[in-house]
Amino acid sequence: MPPLARRNLFHDKVRLVVTLTGIVFAVVLIVVEVGLFMGFTTTTSTLIDHSGADLWITSEHVPYIEQGVQFSERKLYQVRATPGVEHAEKIVVAWGAWQHPDGRRESVQMVGIDPDDVFLRPWNMVEGSVGDLKRPDAIILDEMYKSKLGVTGVDQVFDINDRRARVVGFTHGIRTFTTLPYIFTRYKLAQEYARIPEDKTVYILARVSPGASLEQVRRTIAANVKDVEVLTRSEFSRMTRFYWMFTTGAGIAVLLAALLGLVVGFVVVAQTIYATTVDHLKEFGTLKAMGAPNRYVYKVILTQAAMSAVIGYAMGMVASGFVVHASQKGGASILLPAPMAVGMFFVTLFMCMGAALLSIHKVTRLDPAMVFKG
Repeated sequence: MPPLARRNLFHDKVRLVVTLTGIVFAVVLIVVEVGLFMGFTTTTSTLIDHSGADLWITSEHVPYIEQGVQFSERKLYQVRATPGVEHAEKIVVAWGAWQHPDGRRESVQMVGIDPDDVFLRPWNMVEGSVGDLKRPDAIILDEMYKSKLGVTGVDQVFDINDRRARVVGFTHGIRTFTTLPYIFTRYKLAQEYARIPEDKTVYILARVSPGASLEQVRRTIAANVKDVEVLTRSEFSRMTRFYWMFTTGAGIAVLLAALLGLVVGFVVVAQTIYATTVDHLKEFGTLKAMGAPNRYVYKVILTQAAMSAVIGYAMGMVASGFVVHASQKGGASILLPAPMAVGMFFVTLFMCMGAALLSIHKVTRLDPAMVFKG
């Protein structure tokens, strides 16, 4: 590392602060926008991804999980009779109207399951247990939606579609992109809330026997069970994400915001690094007048940029951590997984080094004689 690079960087404290502020701003902006996009894609399919099922059997042409269509419950027994199916169960996902004590109503998304079954059990329980769903009128919801639904604790009683519902537990982190809370309850109770006939269901979830071919089992079910679609968990997850990302336009907006964050971040960093280089043009001119080769001058500039990137990245990730933590209590989830944090280092380094290369062009055309003028 050329000592001159370090001295140049730390000599003007004000310029250093301005440079680092620009980099930190760029890092936080990119983390927020990309993290929002990742949070968006994750929450749209969270139920599917945590279902524990290998296959989802749905009515034909169901575009995403919240848009399930009822079909005959008898198809469950056809699925169970299929060779290679280890276990299959029915579930309900349906809309409902939650009534506050003061009479106000909120839309919710009900999820009807068998508390003793392995599929789609509410996870991250922080109060109560899944077994509590066996109690009369029992429901479980995420603690993030307490305020939205007017809930303060367990054993409170509310109405869903004019039928009693008793809160018996809370989860943590099961959020939805649509902001409509998931309400977990027993299968039969969900049918009653949603007024679904007893001989109808909305989804069938299946697990394939060890050693059986998932694709073969899927084809067999599709051939034997009429008027349904048989999707793997990953396929249904992608379908749901694709619907929200592209069909509704919401995902396009989030994706464009993420790309815009990258562009704006690069522009901000380029401006700050370029300004720092221009402020030291006379010093670089002096070096060239003293016979320093261009290679050494370039090394100084690139080293300054690399040092700025490392310091700015560290400060930016600390600031981003606070933003990400704060988002966990709000409606918009910002994710910052470890691979993304590592990737952000290389993005920051790329932005700073790219900006330095732009400023090098200015130094390349520098006339050493300038140091002897005025």
